[in-house]
Parts: sequence; C-alpha cells; structure tokens
Amino acid sequence: MNAQHLSLAHLVLHASWVVQGILLILLIASVASWFVIFQKAIVFAAAQRALKRFEKRFWSGGEMAQIYQQVSGNPNLEVGAGNIFCAGFAEFQRQRKARAADALDAARRAMRGAQIREIGQLESNLPLLASISSVAPFVGLLGTVWGIMTTFMNIGMAQQATLATVAPPVAEALIATLAGLFAAIPATFFYNRFIHKLDELDDHYEVFMDEFTNILHRQLPEARP
Repeated sequence: MNAQHLSLAHLVLHASWVVQGILLILLIASVASWFVIFQKAIVFAAAQRALKRFEKRFWSGGEMAQIYQQVSGNPNLEVGAGNIFCAGFAEFQRQRKARAADALDAARRAMRGAQIREIGQLESNLPLLASISSVAPFVGLLGTVWGIMTTFMNIGMAQQATLATVAPPVAEALIATLAGLFAAIPATFFYNRFIHKLDELDDHYEVFMDEFTNILHRQLPEARP
C-alpha cells in the first residue's frame, strides 16, 4: 500500500463528489465560525471595558445631571450600562412632573428597552455558532455514511477485495466526520463561553438598574423627609 495514497490531501482530492461537497460545506462553516469567534471576542472585551469605565465614573460621585452630561454622547461611556443609564435618566427627567410611581415606571421601562437592545447586539451571530456546533457533526456523519455505503457497493461489484483497495475509500469517508468535529468543537466551546459572558453582563445590567432605580426614587419629592 503506497503511503502517498493515504495522505490527507490525496484522500480529499480523490473522494467522491458528494464527500467533497460536504467537506466544502464544513470548511465554509468552520471559516464562518472562526470569524464570529474573533468578532464576538472583540465585542465582549469592549463591553466589559465599557462597563468598568462607566461604573468607575458613575460611582465616583456627583449630581446625576452632571454624570448624564458627561456620559451622553461619549462613545467610551454611552455603551452598555452607560446607555441604560442615559435612557433611564432622560425618561425620568421627562416624567418628573408626573406621579412618583409613574416617573419610576417610565424610567424603568426605558432602561429595560435599552438593556434589551444592548443584549441583542451582544447576542448577534451567536445563534450561528450554536447551529454550527449542533449541525456540523451530523453533516460530517452524512459524508461518512455516504462514503462507506459507496465503498461497500464497489466491494460488492469487485471480484475480490483486499485491505489495499478497501482502506483508502474508508479513510476518505471518515475524513468527513473528522471535518465535522473540527468545525463543531471550537463553535461549541466558544458559544458556551460567550453565553457565560453574556449572562454576566446581563446580571451587571440588572443590578445597576435596581440600584439606579433606588437612587431615582430618593430624588423624588415624595421620597424626601
């Protein structure tokens, strides 16, 4: 058996057109997966830095109106929790002449809407990673089943079968499963990692919204002694 005939490149180039098509699909899926992984890694790192910058400014003290002026329109601060703060404070100022409960409810709804938008931006493209992680192994398995089925059909039509004639087509078929795992494993790992980071950021936003609502409540005339 020639070792050259069992090289990876030789097996891919001499695989059936169905297996080659499946390998091409898995290659595209893997490239798309890594593109999303690098893109989301940058996005989540930026979101965590923005949260730290905003919390440092917000809890350093000062009037809410002054903090709002410094945060609003600042691309380094009006992100994530900063955007939630600006939405809530602006709505609170518009509704301040209304009843206390109405003003706080309006501010809370505005913050909730900003939070949903922020989380939606962080979640973008994550479903693609989830799809690749769950579908890619089955696509690879499809290529393997097709290749093995074709191999046994050819063996059945041949007069005799030896290891030298059977091994290369079986190896060609198994490459599809290997490619499916190579596409799925990184997608699964980083999808779970990004979901964990997303939950952490969402929890921070929820805590900030509760604390900021309490601050706004103390600023209402009804809440003053």
